Amino acid sequence: MNGTDGGFRRQAWRAALLCALAGFAVFQFWGNATRGYIATRSLFWWWGSQWFDPAAGSEHGLLVTALAAWLLWRAVRGGERGRNADGEMQGRALAAMVGGLGLHALGYAMQQTRISIAATLLFAWGAVSLGGGRRWSRAALFPLAFMLLAMPLNVFDGLGFQMRLGISAVAQAAARVVGIDVVRNGTLLFSPRGGYQYDIAAACSGVRSLVALAAVSLVLGYLTFCSWRRRMLVAVLSLPFAFAGNVLRIFAIIAAAEGIGQKAGLRVHDGSGFVVFAVVLGLQFAAVEALKRFWPEPAPKSAGEAVAQPAGALEAAPSGFLTGAWNVAIAVVAAAGIAAGALAWCDARQTAPNAGVLLAADRRNPVPLPDLPGGEWIGLDVSISAVEREILPPDTGFARKGYVSRRDRRRQVLVSVVLSGRDRSSIHRPEMCLVGQGWTIRDSAVRTFDYPGGGKGLIPATVLRVEHEALAAGGRRQTVPAVVAYWFAGPDRIVATNWERMGWGAFDQLRHFRGDRWAYVLVQTQAMDGEAAALERIQAVLNWVLPAFQKPPPGARLAPAGP
Repeated sequence: MNGTDGGFRRQAWRAALLCALAGFAVFQFWGNATRGYIATRSLFWWWGSQWFDPAAGSEHGLLVTALAAWLLWRAVRGGERGRNADGEMQGRALAAMVGGLGLHALGYAMQQTRISIAATLLFAWGAVSLGGGRRWSRAALFPLAFMLLAMPLNVFDGLGFQMRLGISAVAQAAARVVGIDVVRNGTLLFSPRGGYQYDIAAACSGVRSLVALAAVSLVLGYLTFCSWRRRMLVAVLSLPFAFAGNVLRIFAIIAAAEGIGQKAGLRVHDGSGFVVFAVVLGLQFAAVEALKRFWPEPAPKSAGEAVAQPAGALEAAPSGFLTGAWNVAIAVVAAAGIAAGALAWCDARQTAPNAGVLLAADRRNPVPLPDLPGGEWIGLDVSISAVEREILPPDTGFARKGYVSRRDRRRQVLVSVVLSGRDRSSIHRPEMCLVGQGWTIRDSAVRTFDYPGGGKGLIPATVLRVEHEALAAGGRRQTVPAVVAYWFAGPDRIVATNWERMGWGAFDQLRHFRGDRWAYVLVQTQAMDGEAAALERIQAVLNWVLPAFQKPPPGARLAPAGP
């Protein structure tokens, strides 16, 4: 490297440092819009603090970060040398950094902090590309993309939920094949004789081992193959391997508990995690060796076949408007200032959100549900558990009642309203909670309920048919069915599914730049007398209770209040 090239490179890195400082200020002070669970404005603190929180299940973030740093060092060390910071690369760097700021603004407005993490990595790639040119750009591409695996694990909640259900079902089937009778309620596995009971918790869902295995698999494929198709196949194989490994672990726990007792199963649980991971990792290495044998990569081109580079292609000096490193830095600083102003304005708009249900005097909780709505039903208080209050953000609102028939005490209906706070993730779909409580979901469908006063079919809802097995007198098994209906109420609409709530919530946040408070309404009743009778019972309670806490849907034309 000659003196001219060295001076040019130093100027490029100084300009990149200025860009990095501007981006850091935006991501540090306007980085996180969801301040319910972790009350911080900093994206870096929101992200990194979860690596040290055992409850977040994101300890793998430190390992992923260390691997990414090593991969970057390895790639830069082995990259081609010479001047490689030409005008084309500076244009890409500018596009990446401005695009990263724009993507972050989108994620901030939608309260999707994980979008902002991706935006940060895109911005970082742009800054590195500006300072180091094509050599550093190529070297940083995979390590920065690899950092996406360091996201908090709850981004995989949906996948983890399905894996928990699948692992428990397959483990139960495998146990019954060898003559072990196991009862399954959702993710809960227990002996019909009461000898043991285990819950396939989130930590045993396979997602943690899947993320760790996916990280190792990506690195293994990246270092072994040059073809991206082979690299991605190695990564995809981590999913069935992780699933099979966790099924094997749960089966071993059940077998030990059946043969020796609950404590033996717990000892297998505590000691088998690393053994299963080692076995699954061995399968991954075997798969790589099989790919190398049965799907080998073509031999690399010889030096004589390599495409010749035009003379001076890597030594061309940058020129032109916005192709100089300092011109790029000025543009990025200006874009960062605009982004900071827009995000500060968005913050100010969040101070007076609208709510999807009527509010109590404290403006945090929904209005209390009526104690004695009238007619057949009597309202009884149902307390909010300490676990719910501890897990959910402190500005989450609650209202909950159990309604019992005066004529038949067995006819009971639970009505629960949970109102989100500033954090859009204060509420979620109830399937996860129901499974965690021991219910098995047999079917789901979308149907409508009536709003009192002639509002036929105005309340779209997801209806779940659930059941769990209980032991009746004499040790006899009894299946207890129930019907659960839920919907989400926003200020402008009512939707039946969480996906609709998330989509409309994001759209409204982008349209109004304000995170309105959505309510999650759940109604549940046993269905020993049949599903039709259960749905009729739910509607009967809603006829009395619904107008007390939820406004009529927009555009509804109703008769005077009254059942």
